[in-house]
Amino acid sequence: MIDDLPIRKIIHVDMDAFYASVAQMDNPDLKGKPIAVGGGGTRGVVSAASYEARKFGVKSAMSGRLAIKLCPQLIFVKTDFERYTEISKRIRKIFLEYTDLVEPLSLDEAYLDVTENKMGFPSASLIAKEIRQRIFTEVGLTASAGISINKFIAKVASDYNKPNGQKTVDPEDVFQFLEDLDIRKFYGVGKVTAEKMYQKGIFTGRDLKEKSLEYLDKNFGKSGRYYYDVVRGIHLSDVKPNRIRKSLAAERTFSKNLSSEIFMLEKLEHISEEVSKRLNKSNVSGKTITLKIKYSDFTLQTRSKTLPYFVSDKSVILETAKDLLYQNTLNNSVRLLGISLSNLNTEKPKKTKLLNTEKNAISVQLKFSF
Repeated sequence: MIDDLPIRKIIHVDMDAFYASVAQMDNPDLKGKPIAVGGGGTRGVVSAASYEARKFGVKSAMSGRLAIKLCPQLIFVKTDFERYTEISKRIRKIFLEYTDLVEPLSLDEAYLDVTENKMGFPSASLIAKEIRQRIFTEVGLTASAGISINKFIAKVASDYNKPNGQKTVDPEDVFQFLEDLDIRKFYGVGKVTAEKMYQKGIFTGRDLKEKSLEYLDKNFGKSGRYYYDVVRGIHLSDVKPNRIRKSLAAERTFSKNLSSEIFMLEKLEHISEEVSKRLNKSNVSGKTITLKIKYSDFTLQTRSKTLPYFVSDKSVILETAKDLLYQNTLNNSVRLLGISLSNLNTEKPKKTKLLNTEKNAISVQLKFSF
């Protein structure tokens, strides 16, 4: 193997049950109790669940009705995005004391490249430990972390010792770690893909590694190359401090199911207005408009149209959404509508990158202080 692949020190920090933990921190009476953020009422959907609630099977995106059935003592609390944003900024300020290479994925997780850090610490593991301690001391919340040579492995590792723990995958342990990994734990392998892999006898990273690139391309399309690379420890994505927004959306869940397109038009007008406000506030526009429809049986459908020009105007978004609504008949009554814009003017043209897998293979001989 050729050992010329740059080895970096990447930390993935993931807050533990962030929304629920904030609610418990702000209201000590909720500590140790099963709570769900959002999800209240007959039509609500759970945004987040505390670890006490997760023991009963309560999880995000679950209907409040099912959540209370699984956990009768469940306590619902309202979402408070202003508070989450405030705390997220405090946490990010801590990150920036160690490195400017911070890539937030959401309010509650981020990648940090500490290969060269402001503190001059040689150990990424010790940096992660110190950051987690500071978050606990200065903010009052716990966080978990994964540490390794690239973003993919760091993210997978951060889930290993949750909550309030961390895991380091050293360069010399990367291959064994990936080979032993359950395929369901591979970031980017969803439930449907995992089932498909199971049907083809792929249960672990070792099984995946045995498949040729041709086989993976044939069976998993454009994702085939990604699976082929990551199981070999190859993930060349840099930590991007100024992460480019790829889409912007708004959606509404209705108190009563809507059975006629006529009743949906008023809702689409409000959603279009919200999307337009968000686009203009962010000073972006997009070409691809997608209508999201969730039916009363919770099946999901999307319909998209790409325009020849960038738009952010409410009227254009609304008219396109109307066209998409009438594009096909509805399968059932509707409980949710959403509109998103993608293909934004913030995106840079994609460059074709030729990758010699063997040349970029990781050498386990490299010694690195993790």
